[in-house]
Amino acid sequence: MPSLFVIGGARSGKSRYAQQRAEDSGLAPRYIATAQAFDAEMTVRIARHQAERDARWQTVDAPLDLPHAIAAHAAPDRVLLVDCLTLWLSNLMLAERHMAAALDDLGQAVAGAAGLVILVSNEVGQGIVPDNALARRFRDEAGWANQRMAAVCDEAVLVCAGLPLKLK
Repeated sequence: MPSLFVIGGARSGKSRYAQQRAEDSGLAPRYIATAQAFDAEMTVRIARHQAERDARWQTVDAPLDLPHAIAAHAAPDRVLLVDCLTLWLSNLMLAERHMAAALDDLGQAVAGAAGLVILVSNEVGQGIVPDNALARRFRDEAGWANQRMAAVCDEAVLVCAGLPLKLK
């Protein structure tokens, strides 16, 4: 089945675009959430995202083992919306996981999935150079991950100011 990579900056409309594409597919939607509510602000963000999805959606939490969640929930009659890749990368970094191996596993899971897989990610490399080593490492890891997932997916779309631009 095809796969779609959706990338954009903060508040670009990428999640809304990806959700609309999932709903328009006519397949049974599953939301694979990578966020973790470590503080009140993140709890509010998660609740807002949940409120934007109707009863058709089932949610799967996968803050660390995203490849397994994709493999376990993919089906020919289902669309998986993964939101988002950069939060997953943050979780991996905090857990001190091996990034390259995790990305290899994710690429294999997406490529081998039955049904449609939509990956959402943040473009974090178009701003200023971060002033600390951890933030620079995150920016670099996200850039490499975005390149790898855009290459794996059949289609890639950049969303800017709510407008989609097909890249691939």
